Amino acid sequence: MIECIVQNTTDAKDAENLGADRLELVSVIRLGGLTPAYSTVKSVLNSVELPVQVMVRPHNEGFIYTFDDKEVMKKDISFLDELGHHRIVIGALTKDKTVDTAFLEDLFRVFPDLDVTFHRAFDEIRDQEEAYRTLTAYPKNIKRILTSGGAENCAEGANSLRMLVQLQHTLQGPVILPGSGLNGGNIRILHGVIQADEYHFGSGVRRSHSFDERIDKMKVKAVRDILD
Repeated sequence: MIECIVQNTTDAKDAENLGADRLELVSVIRLGGLTPAYSTVKSVLNSVELPVQVMVRPHNEGFIYTFDDKEVMKKDISFLDELGHHRIVIGALTKDKTVDTAFLEDLFRVFPDLDVTFHRAFDEIRDQEEAYRTLTAYPKNIKRILTSGGAENCAEGANSLRMLVQLQHTLQGPVILPGSGLNGGNIRILHGVIQADEYHFGSGVRRSHSFDERIDKMKVKAVRDILD
């Protein structure tokens, strides 16, 4: 499965038409991706048929959230819930860099139908294997984990990603979704090492490898041909 980052309706339509399987909708990608505007969410959901995971991240000041931050995030999720949309991308850590399970459990109590990608907050966690085991406790809601294996990118984190994928299969837990630095030039070698079932692509499938440019048909095709 190929997941593509999109920021607007044009991106979303391009990704769908060019062969993506799922979308991650964000805003302000230069800050790592923040919660998109409500109007953008509505437009994208009305324009494509692919599954859309909507980023819920109020700022780029780390993943240890205050009470007020969490209230903002709940309001954003409530808006999506009113639309009948339950697919989100979210992550939260405690001060000791473990999964903020109290926050997750609060969310799942209020919004029991959430389909969650736990995002790259996972890469700042103190022990990824421990954190993975923690997240397996929420099979109804935590469906996948976006990660570069705790490294700057997937190339540097390939061995850790392979370990996590093996753990996924052993525990039948959330899908490991490698993301960061993937492109048609390295996906063959990295897939050979990592052996994941899904991959997350951003600038690597865009013209000039830039989020200022549109998704490139030939780059998506190259990735699709390799993974297929």
